[in-house]
Amino acid sequence: MSIDSLVEGECAPHTPPCPRLPTRDSSGHKGTFGTVVVVGGSMQLPRVMLGGAIIAGRAALRGGAGLVQLAVPEPLAVAALAALESATGHALPVDRDGNLIPSACAGVLDGALDRADAVAVGPALGGGCAVEQVVMRIIVRARAGVVVDADALNALARTPQFDRDIRDSKIVMTPHPGEYARLAVALELTPATAVDPAERGAAADALARRVGCVVVLKGARTIVSDGIQRWSAHAGNAALATGGTGDALAGLCASFIAQFMRGEHSLSLFDCARLGVAVHGLAARRWSARWGEAGLLAQELCEEIPFVLAELRASCAR
Repeated sequence: MSIDSLVEGECAPHTPPCPRLPTRDSSGHKGTFGTVVVVGGSMQLPRVMLGGAIIAGRAALRGGAGLVQLAVPEPLAVAALAALESATGHALPVDRDGNLIPSACAGVLDGALDRADAVAVGPALGGGCAVEQVVMRIIVRARAGVVVDADALNALARTPQFDRDIRDSKIVMTPHPGEYARLAVALELTPATAVDPAERGAAADALARRVGCVVVLKGARTIVSDGIQRWSAHAGNAALATGGTGDALAGLCASFIAQFMRGEHSLSLFDCARLGVAVHGLAARRWSARWGEAGLLAQELCEEIPFVLAELRASCAR
C-alpha cells in the first residue's frame, strides 16, 4: 500500500508520488543515522519555555535519528537534558535578563552546526533582536538541511529582505496560517493568506519560490511545495490541534533529513518533508484509534512514531 493512499495524498501534475520509507541499515550505528541539532527554548523572564525543544528532540529520536543535541539557553540546559536524557546539550549564553548573546552563541553553535546532519530551529525560542540574529546565522552557517519552525519563522518575518540572505541554504519552512501571513506581509507575497482552501496551494508555492525553499503549510490538509512540485495530504486529524504537535513535526522532518538525504538513500528535501508530514499524521491517527480526537499530548504523539515506521516498512516489504 502506498503512503499516498494511507494519507489521502494528492500530487500536482508532474509531481511523483510520495516515496517509500527507506529501509534501515541493520548493521548501522548511531553515526549511520545522523545527528540532529535542535535550537530552541527561551529564558526571557518572566516567561520560560522549554517544552517545544524537548518535543522536537524526542520526535527526532523516535523518527530514527542516531543522535540529538539540544541547544538551549544556559539556565535551561540541565532541565532539558533531564527531560530528554538520550540527548546531549549545548548551553547558549544569555544576559542577566535571559536574552541570548548572539556573538557568544555563535561560538557555541558553529562547531555543532558543522557536525550536524540536520537542524531544527525555532521551537519555544522566543523573540527579540538577539533571536533574529541567531536564527539568521544558523540558517546561513549550517551545511545541512534546516527546518525553520515557530519562533524562527517569526524572527525571519521581522528581518527585512531576509530572503536575499538565505537563498543558498537548504531550508524547510513549517508555517501554520498565522505564521505564513506574517511571512507573506514581510515579502509582499500574493496571496497573502493561507486560510482559504482554494488559495493554500498557490500560497505555499509563492513562498517556496520566493525563498528558494520547501514549504510545509500546516492545516487540515497540509501542503508541501518546493515552488515547482506540490503535494497535499489529509494526513492527521483534530487530535493534532494542541500545543507541541507542530514541534514534533519539525523534529520529525529534521530526523528524516539527517537520515535520508545522504548515503545510499539521497532523498530530496521535498521528499523528506513529505515523509515527515505523512508519518506525523499517521501517528495521530494511530493514537486516535484508541482515544478519540481530543486529549492528545505531544509526547504521546512521539511515542506512536516507531510503530508507524514499523508498519510502513512492513507494508513496503510485502
